[in-house]
Amino acid sequence: MSARIGVAVMAVALLLYIVLVGQRAWLLLTSGEPIGVALGVALIVLPLLAVWALGRELWFGWRADRLGARLESEGGLPDDDVAIRPSGRVQREDADAVFPRYRAEAEERPTDWRTWYRLGLAYDAASDRRRARDAIRRAIRLESAERRRA
Repeated sequence: MSARIGVAVMAVALLLYIVLVGQRAWLLLTSGEPIGVALGVALIVLPLLAVWALGRELWFGWRADRLGARLESEGGLPDDDVAIRPSGRVQREDADAVFPRYRAEAEERPTDWRTWYRLGLAYDAASDRRRARDAIRRAIRLESAERRRA
């Protein structure tokens, strides 16, 4: 739950930033000065990119959370016996030890979204965020394709 609160706080802060930058952009656009207009256009592009990025990340988080809940209801979440730090993160050595199993599982069944979701969790436990997100994104795509076929 604390992660959701953190996401909400950051989203609100980003939206506040977007509004403030948008106001400045409008003032520059209406200044009539060529440099002011150019800066105003640039300041409009930045908030639009920020809105797109925020929406994309929130959509990814919602879909990943939904898949995690579905996998949990199926009893498919990893249940490895690993040491946990006081912060709640898995000990790196334990994560590295169980990682090959999840990688092999994903290689054996590359079209099963469940294997890719578990691989994403293993990457995350091993502190490889980029690959974790890539694996979860692949799981989302595979699950979406599975639902369309059903």
